[in-house]
Amino acid sequence: VQLVESGGGLVQPGGSLRLSCAASGFTFSSYSMSWYRQAPGKSRDLVADITSAGGSTNYARSVKGRFTISRDNAKNLVYLQMNSLKPEDTAVYYCHVVWRNVNYWGQGTQVTVSS
Repeated sequence: VQLVESGGGLVQPGGSLRLSCAASGFTFSSYSMSWYRQAPGKSRDLVADITSAGGSTNYARSVKGRFTISRDNAKNLVYLQMNSLKPEDTAVYYCHVVWRNVNYWGQGTQVTVSS
């Protein structure tokens, strides 16, 4: 299983970013996928998740209405569209899947929201 995130960077408050996660090594279309984030000195927390066919999504209260998770099962990609970014969204963002009862993580992509 391999998860590779991309799309992070430095953005001003109120700006937008779209993160991507390329997945391989498992039947992507059969598994729910998640995005987590970890700020310095804090725990790694769930941001959003999406079911295997994309029919159901779930968001942390802090990002609801600003972030959108989606997936493209034909391309083995999962996305996180982040709008109206705030300084408190600054963190390393990780793609995640549970495959055969094992947690797999990508290497993470840094998102910094600052003026």
